Amino acid sequence: MPAQARISRPAAPPLTERQEARRRRILRASARLACRGGFDAVQMREVAESSEVALGTLYRYFPSKVHLLVATMQDQLERLHGTLRKRPPAGERAAERVAETLMRAFFALQSEPDLADAMVRALTFADRSVSPEVDQVSRQTTAIILDAMGQDDPTPEQLSAVRVIEHTWLSALITWLSGRASIAQVKADIDTVCRLIDLPEGAPGSGGGR
Repeated sequence: MPAQARISRPAAPPLTERQEARRRRILRASARLACRGGFDAVQMREVAESSEVALGTLYRYFPSKVHLLVATMQDQLERLHGTLRKRPPAGERAAERVAETLMRAFFALQSEPDLADAMVRALTFADRSVSPEVDQVSRQTTAIILDAMGQDDPTPEQLSAVRVIEHTWLSALITWLSGRASIAQVKADIDTVCRLIDLPEGAPGSGGGR
């Protein structure tokens, strides 16, 4: 989405330690409720009660349920990233490592399908006002992929490949959640798109051609 098309928000000041702890409680409460009944089970009043914050305070942190669930997805991916760093993929080729990493992420989300469905639905419902939260999800996914690649200074062509991989992974997750794809199909799609990483620069499909 072009930057000029987004609704900009003033940069928020850094959270204090107490505010960050409150935010974490809210995100944990959101995840618990979503695990029990998906998107519809996450009601702002119940989230406020479960996290022991006033409803008005909750809305100051997250203006809507969609904002909250997209932030919950970013938090879940951040936790997953920490786990992946402790046990990184072992493939020799970058494409193998990224495919393994994304399948591990997929299986982690698969273990809580109601939570996964709630977060993905929030992403699909997100409008321009949720752009900062959606961008955080994208940045976290990009960081996971680049870590698996062993790449901390990607070229524009590599970043283009990463974006295509992100889109495919999310699409595969959506089709699985809707019952339109098997796990085997998800793996096949992920394996296929990750091959973009190992294409030489300038090869057709690598993003490096003119």
